[in-house]
Amino acid sequence: MADNDNPTPPEGEQAGADKGAEDIVNEALEKAAEALSEDNADADGAAPQDGPRADTDLSPAELLVAIEAAREAAAASQDQALRAKAEMENLRRRTTRDVENAHKFALEKFTKALIPVFESLEKAEASKGDATDAESAAAVLEGVSLSLKLFKDTLEKQGVTEIDPHGEPFDPAFHEAVAMVPMPTAEPNSVIEVIRKGFDLNGRLVQAAQVVVSQAPPTA
Repeated sequence: MADNDNPTPPEGEQAGADKGAEDIVNEALEKAAEALSEDNADADGAAPQDGPRADTDLSPAELLVAIEAAREAAAASQDQALRAKAEMENLRRRTTRDVENAHKFALEKFTKALIPVFESLEKAEASKGDATDAESAAAVLEGVSLSLKLFKDTLEKQGVTEIDPHGEPFDPAFHEAVAMVPMPTAEPNSVIEVIRKGFDLNGRLVQAAQVVVSQAPPTA
């Protein structure tokens, strides 16, 4: 549904705007009454005053014009205020919708990239009944291998990097030591076995690699 640019304002806001216009009109009416009093005083023989005319010196006809101008100005101000409020409300709704869509569809690109992996695994699983047992096992193994390669390539394209630190120095920032084993043939404090590989996303660690670390042999 399209956003409405001119929603009906709440009753409280409408009453507030009407009250402002009413105050302007009432003030103009008071000036009109004062002007009529001045006209009556002049008719009784009061001498006119020199100098510029004050607001109370306006004639009733001029005051009616001023009242109409005040009404139009109040209506214009009210219309501008309501339009500004409507635009802000529409902007708030659009922003809320965009944020919700960003949360809902943040993985859309990643999902599209994984679909070929899913289809490849399905084909590998379906091929097991198309040949003899030996041929079926070989076909499934080949299909799984191809799917695994496709899956790794997909992860790398999305910024996911595999952490396989076998033979590297132990790094507590990326590795989690599950055991330390004396290993005279290995460099002390190095990874001699990877129990579980780690992964990072664009340089941010997602999963630390679980490793076995070599321990220097005890000194005699």
